[in-house]
Amino acid sequence: MWLSMSPLWLAGFRRTGAEAMGALEQVCVSAAMLTPALAAVLVLRRTEPAGKLRAAVALTWPKGTTGHCLPALCAPLALTLVSLVVGAAAGTYHVDLADMSGFRSRFAPEPLGERGIPWEALGRWLGGLLLQMAVSLPLFFGEELGWQGYLLPRLAPRGPVFALAGTGVVFALWHLSTLLLGGQYPGAPWAVSIGAFLVSCVLIVPVFTWLRTRSASVVPAVVAHTCASTAAVQLPWVFADADQPPHPLRTGLVAWPGWVAICGLLAVLWWRRAR
Repeated sequence: MWLSMSPLWLAGFRRTGAEAMGALEQVCVSAAMLTPALAAVLVLRRTEPAGKLRAAVALTWPKGTTGHCLPALCAPLALTLVSLVVGAAAGTYHVDLADMSGFRSRFAPEPLGERGIPWEALGRWLGGLLLQMAVSLPLFFGEELGWQGYLLPRLAPRGPVFALAGTGVVFALWHLSTLLLGGQYPGAPWAVSIGAFLVSCVLIVPVFTWLRTRSASVVPAVVAHTCASTAAVQLPWVFADADQPPHPLRTGLVAWPGWVAICGLLAVLWWRRAR
């Protein structure tokens, strides 16, 4: 991971706002995302027969996997919407549903002075988002083959709490090189960024694990991770007020309103399991 991100460190790159990534950043991040799967394969080639590598990281497609991809797609979106409601109720997220000025400022080429909902621009954004998710999906296999495919099952013998928390901590600290560059929380102090992302990852890993275990495949977890890192990141801007844009520490899945939403889902899953 650090080797993949080293060109950005050497170039003095720092993310300070919500600007889009340039070509060098995209190449470095894409290479970094493949490293967990690469590490898992290198280890498993020494411990597993060649014909069992895919099964060893749950890279399988059992019957019903397609059906499990739908909740994997919907869960991050639903959690993000709940987090926006929580943030709006708390006054940390400012909504503009009438003119969608936040969406216009971020995604639409129309002048901000126009009024009403930009339906045509929304359609273009949605089409581009679906294309972005399809293109980036293989990169998220690079991450989840390492986390849900390899790491989580190997920690499971020490207990589910240890496995979930351990995977979440490793998942978060693997992002350390991007956190220090301002990747997830632009402009925030590094200690705040690391602490907030640790909480976010420890909470979201059980959701990915729920999808992985109920399907016996890593694929739904990959779909959920893709959605959480693309659509769920952009969604706060769709409903935001351009004059008070979303703040990464106060809006979305990796902020405290997102933690509230995820905890609510985990409480429901725990209650259902207890019954």
